Amino acid sequence: MCIAVFFNQKINDIRNNIVYLPNTKDPPKPQYSIINKLESFTRIDLPDLHKIISQMKPSTCALDPIPTNFFKEVSGVLIDNVLDIVNSSLDTGVFPDCLKTAVVKPLLKKNNLDPSSLENYRPISNLPFLSKILEKAVIMQLNEHLNKHAILDKFQSGFRTNHSTETALVKVVNDLRVNADRGHLSVLILLDLSAAFDTIDHNILKNRLSQWVGLSGSVLNWFESYLAGRKFFVSCGNYNSKTHDILYGVPQGSILGPLLFSIYMLPLGQIISGHNVSYHSYADDTQLYLSIAPDDPKSLDSLTQCLTCISEWMNSNFLKLNKEKNEILVIGNNGYNEAIRNKLDALGLKVKSEVKSLGVTVDCNLNFKSHINKITRTAFFHLRNIAKVRPLISSKDAEKLVHAFVFSRLDYCNALLSGLPKKDINRLQLVQNAAARILTRKRKSEHISPVLMSLHWLPVSFRIDFKILLMVYKALNNLAPSYISECLTPYIPNRNLR
Repeated sequence: MCIAVFFNQKINDIRNNIVYLPNTKDPPKPQYSIINKLESFTRIDLPDLHKIISQMKPSTCALDPIPTNFFKEVSGVLIDNVLDIVNSSLDTGVFPDCLKTAVVKPLLKKNNLDPSSLENYRPISNLPFLSKILEKAVIMQLNEHLNKHAILDKFQSGFRTNHSTETALVKVVNDLRVNADRGHLSVLILLDLSAAFDTIDHNILKNRLSQWVGLSGSVLNWFESYLAGRKFFVSCGNYNSKTHDILYGVPQGSILGPLLFSIYMLPLGQIISGHNVSYHSYADDTQLYLSIAPDDPKSLDSLTQCLTCISEWMNSNFLKLNKEKNEILVIGNNGYNEAIRNKLDALGLKVKSEVKSLGVTVDCNLNFKSHINKITRTAFFHLRNIAKVRPLISSKDAEKLVHAFVFSRLDYCNALLSGLPKKDINRLQLVQNAAARILTRKRKSEHISPVLMSLHWLPVSFRIDFKILLMVYKALNNLAPSYISECLTPYIPNRNLR
């Protein structure tokens, strides 16, 4: 089978296996007055276009007439023509057909997988650079409208300014720890979706844009044109497949795709909160969590009812929920823990001792020992490889490798490690010490503090504290999500201070 046909058939099979429920209704739609409508785009000017082009990554597509790096260098010569194309599209509400074709390259999911099996490949899509410029001009105005009217889900952190996987996890873990301090158990469920970005129904998405976001006129026409008539072909070496139509999903590799997906998922938050269940999403990764008091075991029923409603809603919106792949964690340690586990098992919900959420291993005690184990194991593996080539490369290049393969792991979501026992943080400090010695070629017998100072590296515990301080600063200066700012309790003195 041709790999292009395989990729296309895979999405068709997922959609065909969804039990469509047309009678399932969305929650009540937001009411938008006429002042909330976005009916027409504003034309952009040359400074705006220069800024867009300068900020974009130079990712050349096979369909680009010239390499993107070269285009950026000579953009001053072409800028007037590009401006005309962008503003013409914004004025007419039409997305050019010539920019709707994607080049897909198959990428092996893991190096140790069988390259002869098509199942082991994922499609990596690339679009023309001019397409991304036009999308960037649109997303700037769409984001302004969404932010002005607070339309996006508060607890959707995917691909949003000042939001990240770290802010999402800090919010969830903080809530779980607060529940544990109150003597409550928490049930955490990680939902698993199959190719969620690729199965989206265009008619439903248009309805979201109109009814939930308030788009109309030429703006709504532009998005209808943007979604319609899309095609792709697979490029592998010197081989190019035939062109195939894309009938579903948001355009992969696009600027607008992730935001359109978040808009498509807007009703889900209302469904979950309607059952008094907490949640947080990062793109298509959704986490549900429920606090259960020891004297209120029936509150678990609201979670099971919520899962049923989520499943029904996803079926009616052409999203495939893999119930057997949902991961469940029970957090807390009291006499009722085992009873909750047994009840979940009886419902066919298999409880795990740890789950991986947004790249972080979360355990039932929230001590992150498993996460630290994985970080240290992986980091030392990379350090051994760096040590082998250290004599052959400069200090500058060696430091780049250390930052890319080691510090990227030490610093990822390290705000979650704040307050952990010193002995656990010391294990990460040993990784940093080893990296410093490899980089500077110092012996183990030499004291490490002067070495770290010479490299201007903060020790691991200080890096964690710095991350917390940075997050607090951002929260106090409107540079963090509102759900982070709400975690801060302002100090109010008991008496007036002069």
